[in-house]
Amino acid sequence: MWGAPSHPIATDRAHTDAMARVRIDNDTVIVEIEGLDRLWALKKQLTIPVAHLRAAVADPAAARKPRGIRAPGTYVPGRITAGTYRRRGERTFWDVHDPAKAVVIDLREERYARLIVQVDDPYATVDLLDRAITRSTS
Repeated sequence: MWGAPSHPIATDRAHTDAMARVRIDNDTVIVEIEGLDRLWALKKQLTIPVAHLRAAVADPAAARKPRGIRAPGTYVPGRITAGTYRRRGERTFWDVHDPAKAVVIDLREERYARLIVQVDDPYATVDLLDRAITRSTS
């Protein structure tokens, strides 16, 4: 009859492995979008001056459901929120599969008012960004 497929089947684990990597290079925050999320989010990288960071927080509740109009991006409930969402004149960039691993990064004087991205270790990422904010304001 049908038999086993001749190609590997994607699992839920494969969907949750994609994420953003956040790093600091001199006075710039670099958010690199990984894997197929580059396609879904229509971005591969965001660069933001550290001086434009307002705050960063690990906030799973804020990452559960996008607010606003998707333009452009991808939304599959319970699977992925990626791309640009607009609400009340503000843009938010999303790349989240698992809200428990999401970090919300508030910005000033940037195209995006905030970034909501999934990272490997939300608390380490928040600590990295908080230290960068402290250095830039002292």
